[in-house]
Amino acid sequence: MNNILLEKSIRSIPDFPKPGILFRDVTTLIQNKAAFKKSVDLLAKKYTSKGFDKVVGVEARGFIFGAAVAYKIGAGFVPVRKKGKLPFKTISTTYALEYGTGTLEIHQDAIIPGEKVLIIDDLLATGGSVEAVLKLVKQLGGKVAGIGFVIELEDLNGKDKFKEYPVYSLVKFGGA
Repeated sequence: MNNILLEKSIRSIPDFPKPGILFRDVTTLIQNKAAFKKSVDLLAKKYTSKGFDKVVGVEARGFIFGAAVAYKIGAGFVPVRKKGKLPFKTISTTYALEYGTGTLEIHQDAIIPGEKVLIIDDLLATGGSVEAVLKLVKQLGGKVAGIGFVIELEDLNGKDKFKEYPVYSLVKFGGA
């Protein structure tokens, strides 16, 4: 898919958060009203009429896109947050990041067993965070039927961690 507007709206920052990492900054896309609208519209178009019950967004930028997509497709929104940020009973999992580890949590009652779930995040790098979210959704009995990203870093092969799921990315970068 050719998304020049989206690609040009993403700022690249070398050596962040550490030397050797080329950080793809989606905040510049969000600030651009045309690019932000197009990204949400394209994600929603992909998933409209697919009968999703819930959209799960990954902290923090996944909230921005996930909530907007949930609204547009008529689904509920579920935030998956960093440890200690959700106020009710949670389940959690720890996972590896491309430069560290993290723990994610979801409310125990956020997904009803059998609900059709779409996972949305801003960026697919190594796939660790989405792999963790998949575990949480499955533990609650949700049925993941799609995973969508604004950006995919293809060289990091993140989607290899969840090959059995349909993955959709708006912009793909060959370099990490």
